[in-house]
Amino acid sequence: MGLALKRQLSIWVISTILSLVLLPEVSASQSPMTIQEYIETYRTIAMQEMRRYGVPASIKLAQGILESGFGNSELALKANNHFGIKCHGWHGRGYLYDDDALNECFRKYANPVESFLDHTQFLRSRPRYAFLFDLSPTDYSAWAHGLRTAGYATNPNYPAKLIRVIEEYNLAEYDRWAMDMTADLPPSVLSIEGYAMVNSDSLRSYDFTPVTIGPRVESTNNRIRYVVARRGDSPESLARELDMRPWQIIRYNELEDGQQILAGQFIYLQPKRRRGAFDYHDVRTGETMYIISQQYGIRLDQLYRRNAMEQGEQPVPGQRLLLRGRVRR
Repeated sequence: MGLALKRQLSIWVISTILSLVLLPEVSASQSPMTIQEYIETYRTIAMQEMRRYGVPASIKLAQGILESGFGNSELALKANNHFGIKCHGWHGRGYLYDDDALNECFRKYANPVESFLDHTQFLRSRPRYAFLFDLSPTDYSAWAHGLRTAGYATNPNYPAKLIRVIEEYNLAEYDRWAMDMTADLPPSVLSIEGYAMVNSDSLRSYDFTPVTIGPRVESTNNRIRYVVARRGDSPESLARELDMRPWQIIRYNELEDGQQILAGQFIYLQPKRRRGAFDYHDVRTGETMYIISQQYGIRLDQLYRRNAMEQGEQPVPGQRLLLRGRVRR
């Protein structure tokens, strides 16, 4: 056996011994996260961001899964960067990583929550992504292709990859959940630096620079402008803030006398439409005709008419309501 071969063999033996000694300690303290664990960990913040700012929860989760290797990539582990966002216009810390070029600067966050919140602000603050917020927040296919068009990724298969992840793991379920403004979001299992996130509101208790509430953000649903209601909102207070008339808030949202506006509710700034952007909706427990009409931006009388239902009649769980077309008797 030659000297060089003996040396290589010795190095291999030593490396093997070291790996056997050290590997159990590493795997015990930092076992890789599974895709399902990733979804369960971050689904609450994804749905919360969808309610507040209109970024589909399915898209946010799918991007996180792809961009971070569901939380196991070097950027995710060492920089808490789950979306591959580089340092362009960033005033925080950076992390050097070889990507399209050597030693590119990527944003480094104190924890994964910052990354999820900054992802929202990144999309909302750049004009090239503005058209995405004119799309339906539940049209994940259009969003997937729109991200590629806007240049989020250079891979031409990026939309197909996002869509495959969304459909394989049924992430659109979280879009529907988030759009139901009367539904409570699930408790988060997220734990960051020893702080347990016990509910969705606690995610906002951190003083993160990129995510101050600030001015109310407008989004669109079914091509109708809307804002998300906050606790204590009334037609009068919203009208003052949005330079509108109280009657407009009441009429556009079909509010009855004395009807309370709920935090998280869609408040439309234009009249709702005669039909929805989707063909139908499968009713879930607790949903009313009004809730569904607000969810899809369809006039309440049209929802009744399309489904041959009497005014005041309420749907039953499992019933399929048409949002376009009419029920045939």
